[in-house]
Amino acid sequence: MVDIQDAGQALKRYFGYESFRPGQEDLVKAILNGQDCLGVMPTGAGKSICYQIPATLLDGLTIVISPLVSLMKDQVDGLEDAGIQASFVNSTQDMDEQSLALAQAAQGRSKILYVAPERLDAPRFREFAQHTKISLLAVDEAHCVSQWGQDFRPAYLGIGDFIRFLPNRPTVAAFTATATEKVRRDIVYMLGLDDPYVAVTGFDRPNLFFDVIKLESKYKNRWVVQYALKHGEDSGIVYCATRKETEALADDLTKAGVSAVSYHAGMDAQDREQAQRDFVNDKVQVVVATNAFGMGIDKSNVRYVIHHNMPESIEAYYQEAGRAGRDGEPARCSLLWNESDIVTRRRLLDMDNGNDRLTGDQTEAVRAEHRRLLNVMIGYCRTTGCLHQYMLRYFGEEMDQAAAGLSPAEADKGNSVPVGHPDTCSGGCQNCSNCLSTFTTIDVSDVARAISRCVHDVNQGFGSGKIAQILRGSRSQDLLRRGLDRCPSYGALDQVPEARIRDVLNQMASDGYLYITEGRLPMVHFGPKAAQTVSPDFHYEIKRTERPRASGKVYGGRSSSTVDDDGLDQAAANDASPEDEELFQKLRDLRTSIARKIGKPPYIVFSDKALRDMCRLRPADDATFLAVNGVGQHKLEQYGPQFMGVISEFSARGGVDVVRGTAESDR
Repeated sequence: MVDIQDAGQALKRYFGYESFRPGQEDLVKAILNGQDCLGVMPTGAGKSICYQIPATLLDGLTIVISPLVSLMKDQVDGLEDAGIQASFVNSTQDMDEQSLALAQAAQGRSKILYVAPERLDAPRFREFAQHTKISLLAVDEAHCVSQWGQDFRPAYLGIGDFIRFLPNRPTVAAFTATATEKVRRDIVYMLGLDDPYVAVTGFDRPNLFFDVIKLESKYKNRWVVQYALKHGEDSGIVYCATRKETEALADDLTKAGVSAVSYHAGMDAQDREQAQRDFVNDKVQVVVATNAFGMGIDKSNVRYVIHHNMPESIEAYYQEAGRAGRDGEPARCSLLWNESDIVTRRRLLDMDNGNDRLTGDQTEAVRAEHRRLLNVMIGYCRTTGCLHQYMLRYFGEEMDQAAAGLSPAEADKGNSVPVGHPDTCSGGCQNCSNCLSTFTTIDVSDVARAISRCVHDVNQGFGSGKIAQILRGSRSQDLLRRGLDRCPSYGALDQVPEARIRDVLNQMASDGYLYITEGRLPMVHFGPKAAQTVSPDFHYEIKRTERPRASGKVYGGRSSSTVDDDGLDQAAANDASPEDEELFQKLRDLRTSIARKIGKPPYIVFSDKALRDMCRLRPADDATFLAVNGVGQHKLEQYGPQFMGVISEFSARGGVDVVRGTAESDR
């Protein structure tokens, strides 16, 4: 039996880490003891280490089932750069390349083999699996097996059958970054995990700053462009809801002088691959993408993730936002949203045809669950509480509920924070826009009464757009043709901006005074609390956010036409001295130069965190270089002399440029 001390030595030898992170060691120990596992760990917490270290110690082959073929080469490159033999088999290879990879794995020349779930049904692969000693089967992004989570992949349903097909059942280990208790149960059942050891580490990512900015759609592109220009040295991902939006925003960024590409499922596969490759290799600064991009992406130096639209669930948002700051360095996650995003998301839900393997009742149950998930996401956008703690509560972690700004029931239902709730985030993370903002409230009781009266006047037969038009006294031909100008509430709010009416209406829907139906044409109905609006003492308020300017904290702009000082200084960095910052840039240039020569992404050579550690330690010998975060024996042998040479010359010359010429020659 392999000892856990052997695992610790392998961790240091291959990856340069002195000890396991929280949760890793127990998962590694369970796998080495032959016990099935489920590891639920946030993005960047080191899930892959949990199966890569056992793979180096176990006698047979480790098969890793991974959902995106475009990432497999990067994963294999990273392992080989650390000194671990690995290979992959996917549709980007010709038959000879696949045969070579399978032969190497069968002969023990590869310890780890990456495959997509669709590959498991192929007769050729099944023949290989029948005659190869497989010690461990690792399932990455395991939530894809569950109908109840986001990113459901039908091909994942075949993994359980593949495990049962094998002549000797291997240890099975499943890993995911986002999974509620319901999804975890589904993973265990669907994969047939046998009495698994389940590890759920803390979901919090304290290095990430979370920001929610309510912004009209017409100003979103301008905000993103100004942000990217201000942080021109940083890699960023911008997520959009539609393909059209990704292309338009990428075009706006390019015209403004930002190096950007778009990425979506409608693009040619070769163009998508090139876009991802250019981003991963730091040839472009920003990728603007739909959610088709990024699952499991390993790029460690993404400094910001911006959501141009509201995602469909907290799971989707947390996983996508979690692609920032994987190296543990400060990073920022900004969500731009408005009420029309809610309408768009509901419409996309209604258009989803679902899975043809499900019965009608099952399909409706899944759809209802997705609606609930969307409501939780809406609650995140509207809450005045700590954003970190809102998400932690959703994933079932214990916290100070008063500081988080929502009750367990609210987290479950996705309600917004009730009016009258203390509008402070005292005791929160102090690393999100809500904790660094103050909130005032606006009395909108008269607006809410008028909305409720109008819903009554039209017999709950129209959507929010028509309600706003009636209350504003619109003279549109359609409204007049329908005779809606004769409603008692027609023109009752002719002095109130339409945006304010929509805000109040949507808040009333979140708080249970109204209910917006599903379907192609959502109607505004009365909710369970509607009767309260006719009470003489009815009082209703909505929040207004006030963010201090130029505070040195991490903010997003809230002006509709300009970008306030977003103060990313805190998220961009560190306590580095100007001299250390200069050395960091030189080491980054050297990393880029080396990466382009060997044809691998820069982060595979060294992470930003490792470069920062080199600036701190200034290693001049092998022992000190091995003490740098993420430096193992193989990396020392490959890159140590070059990096120590730059550090030595920089220190000796007091900041004289020593590597820029080398790096620029490769640009």
